[in-house]
Amino acid sequence: MPSLRHLPADAAAQTIAEILGADGALILDDVAQPDQVAAVMAEIRPYIEATGPGRDAFSGFSTTRTGALAARSPLCRELILHPAILAACDAFLLRACDRYQLHLTQVIRIRPGQPAQPLHRDRLAWGGFLTGVEPQLNTIWAMSEFTEENGATRVVPGSPGWPESRRAEPHEIGYAEMSPGSVLVYSGSVLHAGGENRSTGDRIGINLTYALGWLRQEENQYLSCPPAIARTLDPKLQALLGYRMGSYALGYFTPPLPPGAGPEAVPPQFALGEDVAGWDGGEDLLGVLNERQRAKAAAGGG
Repeated sequence: MPSLRHLPADAAAQTIAEILGADGALILDDVAQPDQVAAVMAEIRPYIEATGPGRDAFSGFSTTRTGALAARSPLCRELILHPAILAACDAFLLRACDRYQLHLTQVIRIRPGQPAQPLHRDRLAWGGFLTGVEPQLNTIWAMSEFTEENGATRVVPGSPGWPESRRAEPHEIGYAEMSPGSVLVYSGSVLHAGGENRSTGDRIGINLTYALGWLRQEENQYLSCPPAIARTLDPKLQALLGYRMGSYALGYFTPPLPPGAGPEAVPPQFALGEDVAGWDGGEDLLGVLNERQRAKAAAGGG
Protein backbone atom coordinates (compact mmCIF):
# COMPACT_ATOMS: atom_id res chain seq x y z
CA MET A 1 0.00 0.00 0.00
CA PRO A 2 1.52 3.38 -0.99
CA SER A 3 1.93 6.20 1.50
CA LEU A 4 1.30 9.86 0.86
CA ARG A 5 4.13 12.26 1.49
CA HIS A 6 3.80 14.39 4.64
CA LEU A 7 5.20 17.92 4.75
CA PRO A 8 5.34 20.50 7.55
CA ALA A 9 2.76 23.28 7.56
CA ASP A 10 5.37 25.80 6.42
CA ALA A 11 6.59 23.76 3.42
CA ALA A 12 7.67 25.81 0.41
CA ALA A 13 4.91 26.41 -2.13
CA GLN A 14 7.12 25.28 -5.01
CA THR A 15 7.83 21.99 -3.22
CA ILE A 16 4.09 21.43 -2.82
CA ALA A 17 3.52 22.18 -6.50
CA GLU A 18 6.25 19.76 -7.59
CA ILE A 19 4.86 16.92 -5.47
CA LEU A 20 1.36 17.59 -6.74
CA GLY A 21 2.67 17.38 -10.29
CA ALA A 22 4.36 14.04 -9.62
CA ASP A 23 2.15 12.28 -7.04
CA GLY A 24 -1.08 14.25 -7.28
CA ALA A 25 -1.47 14.53 -3.49
CA LEU A 26 0.30 15.18 -0.19
CA ILE A 27 -0.50 15.99 3.42
CA LEU A 28 0.44 19.17 5.26
CA ASP A 29 0.66 18.30 8.95
CA ASP A 30 -0.82 20.42 11.75
CA VAL A 31 -1.80 23.47 9.71
CA ALA A 32 -4.55 24.29 12.22
CA GLN A 33 -4.13 23.90 15.97
CA PRO A 34 -6.60 21.93 18.16
CA ASP A 35 -8.30 25.05 19.55
CA GLN A 36 -8.86 26.37 16.02
CA VAL A 37 -10.34 23.05 14.89
CA ALA A 38 -12.66 23.04 17.91
CA ALA A 39 -13.78 26.61 17.21
CA VAL A 40 -14.48 25.87 13.53
CA MET A 41 -16.49 22.79 14.46
CA ALA A 42 -18.53 24.70 17.04
CA GLU A 43 -19.39 27.31 14.40
CA ILE A 44 -20.40 24.94 11.60
CA ARG A 45 -21.89 22.03 13.54
CA PRO A 46 -25.47 23.39 13.48
CA TYR A 47 -25.32 23.46 9.67
CA ILE A 48 -23.84 19.94 9.56
CA GLU A 49 -26.52 18.52 11.83
CA ALA A 50 -29.26 20.11 9.70
CA THR A 51 -27.91 18.63 6.44
CA GLY A 52 -29.57 15.55 4.96
CA PRO A 53 -27.65 12.62 3.44
CA GLY A 54 -26.73 12.18 -0.21
CA ARG A 55 -29.29 11.07 -2.77
CA ASP A 56 -27.19 8.59 -4.73
CA ALA A 57 -24.36 6.11 -4.25
CA PHE A 58 -21.70 8.59 -5.37
CA SER A 59 -22.65 11.38 -2.96
CA GLY A 60 -23.29 8.76 -0.28
CA PHE A 61 -26.50 7.70 1.43
CA SER A 62 -24.68 7.91 4.78
CA THR A 63 -22.69 11.04 3.92
CA THR A 64 -23.69 14.68 4.41
CA ARG A 65 -22.32 17.60 2.40
CA THR A 66 -22.77 21.12 3.73
CA GLY A 67 -21.89 24.10 1.52
CA ALA A 68 -21.96 27.93 1.35
CA LEU A 69 -19.14 28.10 3.88
CA ALA A 70 -17.82 31.47 2.72
CA ALA A 71 -21.18 33.04 3.51
CA ARG A 72 -21.96 31.05 6.65
CA SER A 73 -18.70 30.71 8.56
CA PRO A 74 -16.21 33.47 9.43
CA LEU A 75 -13.75 30.85 10.68
CA CYS A 76 -13.97 28.87 7.44
CA ARG A 77 -13.12 32.11 5.62
CA GLU A 78 -9.81 32.05 7.47
CA LEU A 79 -9.15 28.54 6.16
CA ILE A 80 -10.06 29.60 2.61
CA LEU A 81 -7.56 32.47 2.83
CA HIS A 82 -4.81 30.52 4.58
CA PRO A 83 -1.48 31.92 3.29
CA ALA A 84 0.17 28.52 2.84
CA ILE A 85 -2.70 27.22 0.70
CA LEU A 86 -2.92 30.37 -1.41
CA ALA A 87 0.84 30.29 -1.95
CA ALA A 88 0.50 26.71 -3.19
CA CYS A 89 -2.31 27.84 -5.51
CA ASP A 90 -0.05 30.59 -6.84
CA ALA A 91 2.68 28.08 -7.63
CA PHE A 92 0.40 25.37 -9.02
CA LEU A 93 -2.42 27.22 -10.80
CA LEU A 94 -1.08 30.54 -12.09
CA ARG A 95 0.78 28.69 -14.83
CA ALA A 96 -2.54 28.41 -16.67
CA CYS A 97 -4.62 31.45 -15.65
CA ASP A 98 -4.46 35.13 -14.80
CA ARG A 99 -6.44 34.58 -11.60
CA TYR A 100 -7.74 31.49 -9.83
CA GLN A 101 -11.03 31.30 -7.94
CA LEU A 102 -12.80 29.46 -5.17
CA HIS A 103 -14.35 26.40 -6.77
CA LEU A 104 -16.11 24.59 -3.92
CA THR A 105 -16.70 24.83 -0.17
CA GLN A 106 -18.18 21.81 1.55
CA VAL A 107 -18.14 20.01 4.88
CA ILE A 108 -18.07 16.28 4.14
CA ARG A 109 -19.23 14.04 6.99
CA ILE A 110 -18.85 10.31 6.33
CA ARG A 111 -21.00 8.46 8.81
CA PRO A 112 -20.63 4.88 10.10
CA GLY A 113 -21.72 2.29 7.56
CA GLN A 114 -20.94 4.42 4.51
CA PRO A 115 -19.36 2.24 1.75
CA ALA A 116 -16.31 3.45 -0.13
CA GLN A 117 -16.95 5.97 -2.89
CA PRO A 118 -15.87 5.04 -6.44
CA LEU A 119 -12.44 6.31 -7.41
CA HIS A 120 -12.66 9.39 -9.62
CA ARG A 121 -10.91 12.57 -10.76
CA ASP A 122 -12.43 15.88 -9.67
CA ARG A 123 -11.56 17.46 -13.01
CA LEU A 124 -14.45 15.46 -14.48
CA ALA A 125 -16.69 18.22 -13.12
CA TRP A 126 -16.03 19.72 -16.56
CA GLY A 127 -16.69 16.43 -18.32
CA GLY A 128 -13.96 14.95 -20.48
CA PHE A 129 -13.58 18.13 -22.52
CA LEU A 130 -10.73 19.75 -20.59
CA THR A 131 -7.35 18.30 -21.60
CA GLY A 132 -3.73 19.37 -21.46
CA VAL A 133 -4.03 21.57 -18.38
CA GLU A 134 -4.38 21.00 -14.62
CA PRO A 135 -7.58 22.82 -13.63
CA GLN A 136 -7.61 22.80 -9.84
CA LEU A 137 -5.96 22.48 -6.45
CA ASN A 138 -8.07 20.83 -3.75
CA THR A 139 -7.84 20.62 0.00
CA ILE A 140 -9.54 18.59 2.71
CA TRP A 141 -9.01 19.98 6.20
CA ALA A 142 -9.31 17.20 8.78
CA MET A 143 -11.80 18.17 11.47
CA SER A 144 -11.64 14.69 12.99
CA GLU A 145 -9.04 11.96 12.94
CA PHE A 146 -8.69 10.44 9.46
CA THR A 147 -7.98 6.71 9.57
CA GLU A 148 -8.36 3.84 7.17
CA GLU A 149 -11.07 2.45 9.45
CA ASN A 150 -13.25 5.59 9.56
CA GLY A 151 -13.16 6.55 5.88
CA ALA A 152 -9.94 8.47 5.28
CA THR A 153 -9.79 9.64 1.68
CA ARG A 154 -8.40 6.98 -0.64
CA VAL A 155 -5.72 8.29 -3.02
CA VAL A 156 -3.76 6.73 -5.88
CA PRO A 157 -0.34 8.47 -5.88
CA GLY A 158 1.12 8.94 -9.35
CA SER A 159 -2.22 8.57 -11.15
CA PRO A 160 -2.55 12.11 -12.64
CA GLY A 161 -0.75 11.02 -15.80
CA TRP A 162 -2.61 7.76 -16.23
CA PRO A 163 -4.85 7.27 -19.28
CA GLU A 164 -8.57 7.26 -18.57
CA SER A 165 -8.73 3.52 -19.24
CA ARG A 166 -6.19 2.71 -16.50
CA ARG A 167 -7.77 1.28 -13.36
CA ALA A 168 -6.09 1.26 -9.95
CA GLU A 169 -5.23 -2.09 -8.39
CA PRO A 170 -5.85 -2.51 -4.64
CA HIS A 171 -2.14 -2.35 -3.85
CA GLU A 172 -1.88 1.04 -5.61
CA ILE A 173 -4.45 2.74 -3.34
CA GLY A 174 -3.29 4.62 -0.26
CA TYR A 175 -5.14 6.39 2.55
CA ALA A 176 -4.88 10.02 3.65
CA GLU A 177 -4.49 9.19 7.32
CA MET A 178 -3.96 12.39 9.31
CA SER A 179 -4.70 14.15 12.57
CA PRO A 180 -7.26 16.93 13.07
CA GLY A 181 -5.89 20.21 11.73
CA SER A 182 -3.83 18.56 8.98
CA VAL A 183 -4.70 19.12 5.33
CA LEU A 184 -4.84 16.77 2.36
CA VAL A 185 -3.77 18.75 -0.73
CA TYR A 186 -4.51 17.11 -4.07
CA SER A 187 -4.88 17.92 -7.74
CA GLY A 188 -7.93 17.65 -9.96
CA SER A 189 -6.26 14.84 -11.91
CA VAL A 190 -5.41 12.37 -9.16
CA LEU A 191 -7.65 9.35 -8.60
CA HIS A 192 -9.21 9.50 -5.15
CA ALA A 193 -12.43 8.79 -3.25
CA GLY A 194 -14.00 8.84 0.17
CA GLY A 195 -13.21 5.71 2.13
CA GLU A 196 -15.49 3.17 3.79
CA ASN A 197 -16.40 4.08 7.37
CA ARG A 198 -16.18 0.87 9.38
CA SER A 199 -15.92 2.72 12.70
CA THR A 200 -18.58 3.90 15.14
CA GLY A 201 -17.89 7.64 14.69
CA ASP A 202 -18.14 10.30 11.99
CA ARG A 203 -15.24 11.28 9.76
CA ILE A 204 -15.47 15.03 9.12
CA GLY A 205 -13.42 17.09 6.69
CA ILE A 206 -13.77 20.53 5.12
CA ASN A 207 -13.33 20.40 1.36
CA LEU A 208 -12.08 23.76 0.01
CA THR A 209 -11.01 23.77 -3.62
CA TYR A 210 -9.62 26.32 -6.07
CA ALA A 211 -9.80 26.34 -9.87
CA LEU A 212 -8.56 28.28 -12.87
CA GLY A 213 -10.39 31.58 -13.11
CA TRP A 214 -11.65 30.96 -16.65
CA LEU A 215 -13.63 27.86 -15.70
CA ARG A 216 -17.12 27.62 -14.27
CA GLN A 217 -17.18 26.93 -10.52
CA GLU A 218 -18.69 23.70 -9.19
CA GLU A 219 -20.40 25.58 -6.36
CA ASN A 220 -22.02 28.71 -7.78
CA GLN A 221 -20.42 31.23 -5.46
CA TYR A 222 -22.53 34.16 -6.71
CA LEU A 223 -25.66 32.35 -5.45
CA SER A 224 -24.08 30.76 -2.36
CA CYS A 225 -22.56 34.12 -1.41
CA PRO A 226 -24.57 36.88 -3.14
CA PRO A 227 -23.47 40.53 -3.26
CA ALA A 228 -25.37 41.49 -0.10
CA ILE A 229 -23.11 39.14 1.87
CA ALA A 230 -19.98 39.35 -0.29
CA ARG A 231 -19.70 43.13 0.12
CA THR A 232 -19.02 42.57 3.86
CA LEU A 233 -16.06 40.25 3.25
CA ASP A 234 -12.31 40.67 2.93
CA PRO A 235 -11.45 41.94 -0.59
CA LYS A 236 -9.16 38.93 -1.07
CA LEU A 237 -12.09 36.61 -0.42
CA GLN A 238 -14.33 38.68 -2.69
CA ALA A 239 -11.82 38.17 -5.49
CA LEU A 240 -11.63 34.42 -4.84
CA LEU A 241 -15.41 34.16 -4.93
CA GLY A 242 -15.33 35.68 -8.43
CA TYR A 243 -16.13 39.33 -7.74
CA ARG A 244 -13.15 40.40 -9.85
CA MET A 245 -12.37 40.12 -13.53
CA GLY A 246 -10.93 36.75 -14.44
CA SER A 247 -9.05 38.18 -17.40
CA TYR A 248 -9.26 41.19 -19.71
CA ALA A 249 -12.85 40.55 -20.85
CA LEU A 250 -13.95 37.77 -18.51
CA GLY A 251 -16.60 38.58 -15.96
CA TYR A 252 -17.94 42.07 -16.63
CA PHE A 253 -21.66 42.72 -16.50
CA THR A 254 -24.24 45.36 -17.42
CA PRO A 255 -26.59 46.41 -14.60
CA PRO A 256 -30.17 45.92 -15.87
CA LEU A 257 -31.25 49.53 -15.21
CA PRO A 258 -33.54 51.91 -17.11
CA PRO A 259 -32.07 53.78 -20.11
CA GLY A 260 -29.29 56.12 -19.04
CA ALA A 261 -29.57 55.14 -15.36
CA GLY A 262 -26.30 53.26 -15.16
CA PRO A 263 -23.17 52.09 -16.92
CA GLU A 264 -23.15 49.60 -19.77
CA ALA A 265 -20.14 47.49 -18.75
CA VAL A 266 -18.58 47.26 -15.30
CA PRO A 267 -16.38 44.75 -13.43
CA PRO A 268 -18.01 42.44 -10.84
CA GLN A 269 -16.98 44.56 -7.86
CA PHE A 270 -19.50 47.18 -8.99
CA ALA A 271 -22.15 44.82 -7.59
CA LEU A 272 -20.45 45.18 -4.18
CA GLY A 273 -20.80 48.95 -4.22
CA GLU A 274 -17.25 49.76 -5.27
CA ASP A 275 -16.56 52.93 -7.24
CA VAL A 276 -15.40 51.79 -10.68
CA ALA A 277 -15.58 55.17 -12.41
CA GLY A 278 -13.10 55.30 -15.26
CA TRP A 279 -12.81 51.55 -15.58
CA ASP A 280 -12.07 50.68 -19.20
CA GLY A 281 -11.63 46.91 -19.02
CA GLY A 282 -7.85 47.04 -18.79
CA GLU A 283 -7.17 48.39 -15.33
CA ASP A 284 -8.31 45.29 -13.47
CA LEU A 285 -6.29 43.09 -15.82
CA LEU A 286 -3.19 45.14 -15.02
CA GLY A 287 -3.72 44.34 -11.37
CA VAL A 288 -4.11 40.66 -12.22
CA LEU A 289 -0.87 40.63 -14.18
CA ASN A 290 0.97 42.44 -11.40
CA GLU A 291 -0.32 39.86 -8.90
CA ARG A 292 0.89 37.09 -11.16
CA GLN A 293 4.35 38.58 -11.53
CA ARG A 294 4.67 38.95 -7.76
CA ALA A 295 3.60 35.34 -7.28
CA LYS A 296 6.15 34.13 -9.83
CA ALA A 297 8.88 36.12 -8.16
CA ALA A 298 7.95 34.73 -4.75
CA ALA A 299 8.04 31.20 -6.17
CA GLY A 300 11.40 31.78 -7.81
CA GLY A 301 10.00 31.75 -11.34
CA GLY A 302 10.87 34.00 -14.28
